[in-house]
Amino acid sequence: MILEKLINKIRRIQNFLFSGIIKYCFKSAGRNFFVEYPIRLTGGNNIVIGNNFTSFGRLRIETFESHNGFKFTPQLSIGNNVSMNYDCHIGCINKIVIGNNVLIASRVTILDHFHGEINSEELKIPPSERKIVSKGPIIIENNVWIGEGVAIMPNVKIGENSIIGANAVVTKSFPPNSIIGGIPAKLLKQL
Repeated sequence: MILEKLINKIRRIQNFLFSGIIKYCFKSAGRNFFVEYPIRLTGGNNIVIGNNFTSFGRLRIETFESHNGFKFTPQLSIGNNVSMNYDCHIGCINKIVIGNNVLIASRVTILDHFHGEINSEELKIPPSERKIVSKGPIIIENNVWIGEGVAIMPNVKIGENSIIGANAVVTKSFPPNSIIGGIPAKLLKQL
């Protein structure tokens, strides 16, 4: 019991030191920035994070300015008081905005792009060699709760005060105060 407490205290100190260093890899990050080790970060110069950001381990957060010779101008913005659990992935070539007071459970994927278009010509090209394309930005407004295992796809706006149930695949926009769930996600109830 004492040894376990000591190990946890040492880990916490290591993560605070790690957070203090990794914070400077972003375009900007506000006060009380905390991420657990490890993190996979690409294109931090395109990412703005507000105050009181917390992420548990194995966060994968990426913006891409180029891929397979194609250029992009990604913008990723995360508001104040955002908390992310383990194994989340955010990928951006276009624009992703996450508002204030957003709670994100484990294994959530937020991607504003795909590998290629869906047509017969693209299918002749190996997926890794296709141009990555975005059908539009992702906007997650304030006070949204995103459940375990959710995937949010391009060209989606989630209205404020919404709840997205576990394992939902969000392919369209929803108004404020929505309870969303399913594959593909549907409006279950509006408060």
